[in-house]
Amino acid sequence: MSFLTPLEIEAIRLSLLVSIWAVVGSLPFGIGCAWLLARVNFPGKVLFDGLIHLPLVLPPVVVGYVLLVTLGRRGPVGAWLYEWLGITLAFNWKGAAIASAVIAFPLLVRATRLSIEAVDPGLEQASRTLGYGPIKTFFHVTLPLMMPGLLAGIVLSFARSLSEFGATITFVSSIPGETRTLPLALYALTQVPDGEDAAFHLCVISVVLALGALISADLLAKWMARRA
Repeated sequence: MSFLTPLEIEAIRLSLLVSIWAVVGSLPFGIGCAWLLARVNFPGKVLFDGLIHLPLVLPPVVVGYVLLVTLGRRGPVGAWLYEWLGITLAFNWKGAAIASAVIAFPLLVRATRLSIEAVDPGLEQASRTLGYGPIKTFFHVTLPLMMPGLLAGIVLSFARSLSEFGATITFVSSIPGETRTLPLALYALTQVPDGEDAAFHLCVISVVLALGALISADLLAKWMARRA
């Protein structure tokens, strides 16, 4: 990686760190919400679905501001986390991961929900009649069959996290070495004289990372579909 400058290496490292944790942290909740929307009818389901997909239609700056007000050190949740657990989320990479996870969460849920709905409920019922409980049925029947769609959701969420800008800069600012991911580093370079070449380099790196993730996901999904 000698062709990369220290600034680019740091931005790539932070982007990958934030994106990976954003996906890992939101994955259990995404699967749970997708399963509820696909398999359970309950009062307020339409409202619940709307709240999950709200970050798709809200300006990312609004999402970042809500996170800052809620999870900042003076916010109702952030103050409790800091006072009782010593955890600070605003203005560090953990907050950047949360902002990216919130923005990308609807994509994860939507792709996962579609993959669950594509699984024949009769197969799940047959598993239950053969003695498997709901948890075993999910892990041994539903999960393998929905895996290609789940992988697509994971990669879409990862790629969206890589490109997140508005919510991140609002919630955690742009701190070199702490929260300055690729999009924030690219923006910072456009604000200084003679930064165009470095900004273009970061733009190319972002495209390569996102395209590589999408191609890898497509190949992996096809391999999983053949195994299934």
